[in-house]
Amino acid sequence: MSGKRDYYEILDVERNADEKTIKKAYRKIALKYHPDKNPGDKASEDKFKEAAEAYEILSDADKRARYDRFGHQGVGGASQGGGGFGGMNMDDIFDQFGDIFGSSFGGGGRRGGGGGSRVARGSDLRIKIKLTLKEIALGVTKKIKVNKLVNAEGVTYNTCKTCNGQGRVMRVTQTMLGAMQTQSTCHSCHGTGKIIDKKPAGVDGQGLKRQEEVVEVPIPAGFEEGLQLKVTGKGNAGPFDGVPGDLLVVIEEIKDEHLQREGSNLHYEAYISFIDAVLGASIEVPLVEGKAKIKVEPGTQSGKMLRLRGKGLPSVQGYGTGDLLVHLNVWTPKKISNEEKEILEKLNQSENFKPNPVGKEEGFFDKMKNFFQG
Repeated sequence: MSGKRDYYEILDVERNADEKTIKKAYRKIALKYHPDKNPGDKASEDKFKEAAEAYEILSDADKRARYDRFGHQGVGGASQGGGGFGGMNMDDIFDQFGDIFGSSFGGGGRRGGGGGSRVARGSDLRIKIKLTLKEIALGVTKKIKVNKLVNAEGVTYNTCKTCNGQGRVMRVTQTMLGAMQTQSTCHSCHGTGKIIDKKPAGVDGQGLKRQEEVVEVPIPAGFEEGLQLKVTGKGNAGPFDGVPGDLLVVIEEIKDEHLQREGSNLHYEAYISFIDAVLGASIEVPLVEGKAKIKVEPGTQSGKMLRLRGKGLPSVQGYGTGDLLVHLNVWTPKKISNEEKEILEKLNQSENFKPNPVGKEEGFFDKMKNFFQG
């Protein structure tokens, strides 16, 4: 469990709230805890970031659907490596959602600590990790090598002369209505307020170089294929000594030889002989870890399902453990000897071996109905 607050609780909206309601709720909270309204207040800044993260997820239909189904894990909310609130910084928030504040705080624009240069953020990296069913069931920490951009040592910077370190440049244009003043990001320093003075060989024009790093990725038990984990701050470094992006980890499940997964439940196809179906038997079935013996009752019909409760996978949200469903299939030999044929033909003459389903025998739809009813 990530220990993070529920996004709907953060914005104080119902789970079925529409897009307009969510946007209105976010604006109310964001304006209340806006940094310009609460200068130097760390608690207000944290609440501001927390609300922004909640709005980022709930305002996106796809992310919201994944969150509703899988919780924070489904949207990369189990951030690792610190950072808090999904790794969002103030520039991220104002660049993404600044229009929501309107003119309440000068259009929502915000750079650095006082309206000047901005801190450049590195790009995110995306990798795929393959996990076995056992690793998914128990949870695992993977160490992976990541080839990424890092801030190189030995790089020195000077204040950008184009914008005098402000990161923004002012332009005055003469129009029929008079002089119009506009402000834009400095093209020389890309808004950072500084340019490279000296750099070692092999370092690019943004003070970055490629380097391999071993990153630990803790993966919680029950994680599903296609879900994404976010390791905060482990992506590419930010240009001009900026902040790093995130490492996005997509899980790919290695298909198990015997067990098939369906959410937190597992399925196993067990084959028994006609004799065992008639007389009953004890058979062995595989588990995620080890094996279990189950009893096949005399007179078992092909297609019967046996449920081993709690032998499936844990829920990624911590809501218990699924079951193992054993499907019993009676095996029919394709070739038999003359002696076996004689025995079977003799048995076939017995009324007891002729199909005679009664009302209590379950058909396919009855079995599926009973299965979903537990």
